[in-house]
Amino acid sequence: MEIEYHGGEPEPGTVYLVGSGPGDPGLLTVKAKRLLERADVVLHDKLPGPEILGDLPDERCIDVGKRAHGDRTPQSEINERLVELADEGKSVVRLKGGDSFVFGRGGEEAEYLAEHGVPFEVVPAVTSAVAAPAVAGIPVTHRDHASSVSFVTGHEDPTKEDSAVDWDALATAGGTIVVLMGVTRLPQYVTALQEGGMDPETPAALVERGTWQEQRVATGTLETIVDARDEVGIEPPAVTVIGDVAASRESVVEFLENEREPGRAESETDAVPADVPDS
Repeated sequence: MEIEYHGGEPEPGTVYLVGSGPGDPGLLTVKAKRLLERADVVLHDKLPGPEILGDLPDERCIDVGKRAHGDRTPQSEINERLVELADEGKSVVRLKGGDSFVFGRGGEEAEYLAEHGVPFEVVPAVTSAVAAPAVAGIPVTHRDHASSVSFVTGHEDPTKEDSAVDWDALATAGGTIVVLMGVTRLPQYVTALQEGGMDPETPAALVERGTWQEQRVATGTLETIVDARDEVGIEPPAVTVIGDVAASRESVVEFLENEREPGRAESETDAVPADVPDS
């Protein structure tokens, strides 16, 4: 099939805010791949999959990633570096995991570039907020279970008086809740949701490194998901799904091809009430 490309040829002095998708190189967009192959410089996070980062020449890459409880490159430094490189006449790819405009600070970088007169282009991607649950057999919406979905950050401490996330409202809103970057604070926000009125028996799941060979899944209920996380050993990066859709995995996991890829981790806890075979 002949594909007509629109763009993908990097221009000097331009910054491209590129999402890498959830990590599987097969889910990298055609445009993103073309830019990565041809840009002068790539500033990347830690979250793009190792196969994607492994294909990039070291001499063109600058690691500006952030690790949970580890070294961090200040966002202000990243912003300044993007402007400096563009002012030098280089074509620059700012590569992020997932989609750069879904909790990826892409909006902040776009505003900074515009403020400093730097031309930029946004290259959207498959967001891990949807892709990670999907490859684990969990749809974030389902005609029988959820007609709405809320995406929230798990970095917010639910006990803060000025928290930007209204957990009480989410507890009674219905639909699906997808929490990104929420492994560490899982005990706090599942407690906040229960205190806000959500049924402790509400299904829940954690998907670590969705689409990667190291993908792992823990399932349970709002009341048991913390124990399930600890038993499986789920670590960041992971996506949390809360709502009836999380139980959908039970009916498909036995036939889910993503579960049988070579090298796929097999450890799992399925604490949602059902007799589901481990995969």
